[in-house]
This record gives sequence, C-alpha cells and structure tokens, in this order.
Amino acid sequence: MSTYRIGAGSGFAGDRFEPAEILAARGDLDALVFECLAERTIGLAQQRAATSAGAGFDRVFLDRLAGVLPHLSPRTRVLTNAGAADPVGLARAVVDLLAAHARGAGRRVAAVVGDDVTAAIPADARITGTDLTIGDLGDRLVSANAYIGAGAAMRALENGADVVITGRMGDAALFAAPVAVHHGWNDASPDEMAAPTLVGHLLECAGQLTGGYFADGGRKVVPGLATLGFPFADVAADGVAEFGKAAGTGGLISRATVLEQLLYEIDDPGRYKTPDATLDLGDVRIDEVGPDRVRVSAASAEGRPEQLKVSVGVRDGFLAVGSIAYAGRGARERAELALRIVRERWEAVHGRDPGEVRADLQGYNSLRPWHEPSGEPAEVRARLSLRTFDRTAAALLHREVEALYTNGPAGGGGADLSLKETVGIVSTFIDRDRVEPRVEMVS
Repeated sequence: MSTYRIGAGSGFAGDRFEPAEILAARGDLDALVFECLAERTIGLAQQRAATSAGAGFDRVFLDRLAGVLPHLSPRTRVLTNAGAADPVGLARAVVDLLAAHARGAGRRVAAVVGDDVTAAIPADARITGTDLTIGDLGDRLVSANAYIGAGAAMRALENGADVVITGRMGDAALFAAPVAVHHGWNDASPDEMAAPTLVGHLLECAGQLTGGYFADGGRKVVPGLATLGFPFADVAADGVAEFGKAAGTGGLISRATVLEQLLYEIDDPGRYKTPDATLDLGDVRIDEVGPDRVRVSAASAEGRPEQLKVSVGVRDGFLAVGSIAYAGRGARERAELALRIVRERWEAVHGRDPGEVRADLQGYNSLRPWHEPSGEPAEVRARLSLRTFDRTAAALLHREVEALYTNGPAGGGGADLSLKETVGIVSTFIDRDRVEPRVEMVS
C-alpha cells in the first residue's frame, strides 16, 4: 500500500494563513489538517454560543478553507477541530462555502459531535490537582468537553466525507484518523493506532516542528523564519513516517527539531496518554535521511486509557488591566511611584485590600520579579491588574490608573485600559463508555 501524505495547516486558531496555502499548492497532499482548538478556546466558544447564534465555532476557518481550496486536489481530505462548540454549525457554513467555489463541487461534509459532556459529567468527578469536585463549581460551570479519539472522524471518512469538522478531540487523533483509514488500521487497537498517533503528535503544532518553537536567537539558528513552512508526513503501511516541508519555504526539519516536538507537553515519555493509545516514546527512532527530511519509526503503545480527559470551562470573573508608560531619566523610579500611589489609594481611599492588585514594571522585572536587573531602563510601563468577580472594582482600577496622567508622577503617557470577562480551564476525567461520539453527514 502506498505512503499517505498528511500536512499541518495550522497549529492554533491564530496561526498564519499562507503556509497552509503553500503546502496545499506544492505538497501533493492526501489530507490537510487544521488544528485550531487550544485548551481555553472551546470554553470561550461555549460562552459565546450561549449568547449569540452562530458564534460557537471559529469563523476564521472559513477564510482558511477559502485560501487553500484553489490548490486542493479532488482526493485531498480536510479535517479541523474549528467546530469548537458547534461543529454542525461550521459544517453547514462550509457547505455554503463549497457550493460557491468551483473546487468545492462534490465535496461532502461531515460533523463529529458528542464531545460535549456537560450534562454527563458526574457531579462528584474530582477536579485534577484540587480537592474540589465538578459539583462544587455550581453556576460557574461553562462547559465540559471530552478529548475524544479518532474513531468518529474515521467513520466520517469511511462514509465518504471530504471535509470533517469536529469539536474537542485529542489533537493527535485529528491527524491519526485519515492515516488510519488509509492503511486500514483499527481505532480500537492501541498497537495499530500508535504510529498515526505519534505522527499526529509531531504535526499538531504545525510550525513548531519546522523550527518555530526551536529558534532561540543566536544559540539555535533557524533560517527563513519570516517564511516558515508548515510540515507534512509521508506515512508508510509499516508505520514509519518521513517528515518534510514544502520546497522553497523557510524553517528547518532536523533530528533536533523533531526531538524537541516529540517531548513537547509530555509528562512521562514512557506513558504518554492519548485517547487512542498510551504511547511509549522510549524506543522511538529519529533519523535524518536528507535535507529537511527526518524519518521517525518504532512507535509503540501499552493499551489505552479507560478514562478520557475532560476540559472544563469555568467562569473566572473579570480581568482588569491598566498601564501607563514612563520614559527618560528616572523612568523606573516614577513608574514605581505610580504603582505605590494606586495601591495606597486602593486601601486608604477605597477600603480595599491592596494585595488583590498585582503591580509590575513591564520592561524591567514583570517576567522575572525575583531577578534584580542591572542598569536603568530608558523606558518602563507601570502595569496594574486585578482579577475580580466585582465589575465595579474593575472599573475603579481603570479610573485610578487613568488619573495618574495629572495627579503624578510626572511624565506618564500612553495609558492603556482593558477589561474582559474570563473563562478559566480546569481538568477532570470521565469513563470512556460515558462518551458517545457520533457522525452527522451534513452534505
């Protein structure tokens, strides 16, 4: 059986457009996968969907698909988790897009649903890393979505879907599905799913594999980062995969870039749990076989988890931020004075705990507050932030920061204020048999 070429079209919802378009045009792809769903993204989508029809999916994906459509061959399958909280809604929008495009004719669209387990999650399910349960969240609970495996997406492809829209899946599972279908691998067999899951794990962050996350100034040099190409993998029937990128693009695929991505977000390399397989990465071989060409082999698995991870969205109140800049001689001292003024007034005038307001000097010590920088900065920004469920307190912080313009210290400028309602993320687990993914053929 021939090798199967699968490409990464995005690594997150805010990724660049043109690398996917170049890969579609030059890559001769069997499948192109757009990974768009970070941990918090689906919670935010669920929150939007509750207040506005059609807001539960990532509408930007429609622009991504429109950009690659002119370059896709009739055989190229497209998969994405941009359906977020509303895979069927995005699938219907994709049907409309395809109908208006010459290259869209005849392409069938399916949605995978069933990852939303908000109604099924037990109230006594323990929140990971805490003594709390799901029931303790009360009305703060926004959403609960299980990381489902490749099975439902595989059924969609087997039913003739050319475009598959999902919600929350294991990131690697999104890539594993078309590879497994092509090679006839059984999604219920961890041994057979080990290789496609490993391929998916390496591809899921797109430009990270080609050097984007590897680059480190003059220490680890990656050429052409401004034109970074996205990766693809040629997967053989024996599970061996060779990784490359589109010709003429920037970036780098080497043993080192692949090794770093192999260990990305890994706790125990001997037991990396995914929905389809618990991978043992200890014996994986990584060999450079040519310029920007790396072979990965010897994937193996030890069963698969009996429970699936669940990403739980939680209402986390408001985040208010106010900042103001100071420059020139004494910039740091004036910025420090600004922070002290606001925190002093927070207690003395408003009767609130100054400890609830975080104070940072951006450009000086905000990322490493324990580190004493050497020298004086030419400019610095005084930043104050507050997490609160009290919107009035958030507005109060904004007023105090803006008042620094004329109430001292001298020379403040460029005040910037922001307020957003936040969704936090916690995790729990659910028994696999309580989750029922299913396929809806939309066209």
